[in-house]
Amino acid sequence: MGCAIMIVFWLVAFIVFLVIEAVTAGLTSIYFAAGALAALLSAALGAPDWLQAVWFIVLSGVTLYFTRPLAKKYVNSRRLATNADRMIGTVCIVTEDIDNLAGTGAAVAGGKIWTARSVDGTPIPKGSTVRVCAIEGVKLMVAPADGPSDQTDKAENETAAAI
Repeated sequence: MGCAIMIVFWLVAFIVFLVIEAVTAGLTSIYFAAGALAALLSAALGAPDWLQAVWFIVLSGVTLYFTRPLAKKYVNSRRLATNADRMIGTVCIVTEDIDNLAGTGAAVAGGKIWTARSVDGTPIPKGSTVRVCAIEGVKLMVAPADGPSDQTDKAENETAAAI
C-alpha cells in the first residue's frame, strides 16, 4: 500500500486503541497503542508494510509481556474482600432441598439463610452438610462436605439459631 495510506491506518489504529484504553477501567489496550505508534513511526520513515506489521506485533507483545504483571499488581490492587468472601470454605447445613433444575435450595451459613445451588448440579437433600465453594451474586455454590468437621457443630448451632 502507499506510504500515506499506511500512515493514516496506523494513526487511526493508535487513536482507536487510546480511546478503548480511556473508556475501560484497567490497562487493556495501551500495549497495542504502543505497537501502533511504533508501526506509525516506521510507516512515516518509509518502511515496507510487512516491517510495520512486525513492529506492531513485536512491540505490542513485548510491552504486554513485561508490563502486564506489574499493571495487574498495582492498578487493580485495591480489591476489598467482602464479608461474604469469608463464607467460602465454611461448612453449613442445607435448610431446603437444593435442586438446580427446580431453582430451589437454601442453606444457613454465618448465621444467615442463603439461597444455595449445587456446584455440580446434583440434588442435595435438606439436612445435609455442605461446604461453600463459591459465591455467585447472592447464591452460595455448595458441594457435599467430605466428612464431619469441627465447623459442622457450629453450622448446626447457627441453623438452630436462625430457625
